[in-house]
Amino acid sequence: GLNAIISEHVPTAIRKSEIKSFFGRKVAIDASMSLYQFLIAVRQQDGVQLASESGETTSHLMGMFYRTLRMVDNGIKPCYVFDGKPPTLKSHELGKRSQKRDETQKKLEAATDEAEKRMHERRLVKVTPLHNEEAKRLLELMGIPYVNAPGEAEAQCAVLAKADKVYAAASEDMDTLCYRTPFLLRHLTFSEAKKEPIHEIDTELVLKGLDLTLEQFIDLCIMLGCDYCDNIRGVGPVTALKLIKEHGSLDKIVEFIESGEANNKWKIPEHWPFKEARDLFLRPDVLDPSEINLKWKEPQEDALVEFMCKQKGFNEDRIRAGIKRLQKGLKTGVQGRLDGFFKVKPKTKEQLAAAAAKAKANKKNKQEKGKVGKRRM
Repeated sequence: GLNAIISEHVPTAIRKSEIKSFFGRKVAIDASMSLYQFLIAVRQQDGVQLASESGETTSHLMGMFYRTLRMVDNGIKPCYVFDGKPPTLKSHELGKRSQKRDETQKKLEAATDEAEKRMHERRLVKVTPLHNEEAKRLLELMGIPYVNAPGEAEAQCAVLAKADKVYAAASEDMDTLCYRTPFLLRHLTFSEAKKEPIHEIDTELVLKGLDLTLEQFIDLCIMLGCDYCDNIRGVGPVTALKLIKEHGSLDKIVEFIESGEANNKWKIPEHWPFKEARDLFLRPDVLDPSEINLKWKEPQEDALVEFMCKQKGFNEDRIRAGIKRLQKGLKTGVQGRLDGFFKVKPKTKEQLAAAAAKAKANKKNKQEKGKVGKRRM
């Protein structure tokens, strides 16, 4: 529900753009999230995952190769960040996912309809250590840098963006905003055929527009549901925002609910580690960005053909054509952008309110003009 809250209360914090708008930008991408997308989306016409002659899945390699090429074609310098060890607090969430997988496996075994089988198969998709290692090998041969995070990949992406190593963090996970990345890019690794614009979310505008501190914003996100603990049953997006505005912190909201003043409308989950979850967002396990040197290199053509064509069964002509695109895109370097010469100041609350009022007035004027035009006809 976080995206809906931002869209309603701070619409100016979300900008929808075409991929070419990010020409000259370096971007840190949540690799595990991307690989998961590729394994689900990159399929043959019958809905089955791509595989080599030996039966090895190759959908993740196809997605990684061609989606990365698309970014490079548009002047973007991508780097990928891989998950490390999940926090102990996440074990509860991982346990729930494992239980759901077991239930889905049973449904798959009982299914007789092909479409139903395909649906359950997609729900069972999981990024394995082998998928990660093969993706890293591919990126190395392509000349695209990657980082092995000690913990959560999206936290490391955010830290790289805050240190100006990259412009933004790219992930579908809205939790990334809790690590205060300057910008979050969503849909960057989607297929071109989807025709989905890239959503660029400005974290500082979100905080200013909602009039929340980072800690309050994190508390709001924990109430909406995060990877580290359950949410409060019955508390939806509207109520969560109302509660954080009225009480100021999750600690006080918990006190309010447990005191009985809420008329027992909601119940706090037993052994609810919201403080530990908050701490994971505020102090994530990440590498020092000053010690990370991102380098984009010339692709290793022969080794890339050996890996993708001879080992994994991809078409050699297509891979060589892709390598030429890589060579051209990576040679151009990151060119200066006009906005790089200016210091962009975040808008104040008053400016945000004025912009929202202006947008509303413009919309009303257009509607009125439309009505006049219809009457004249």
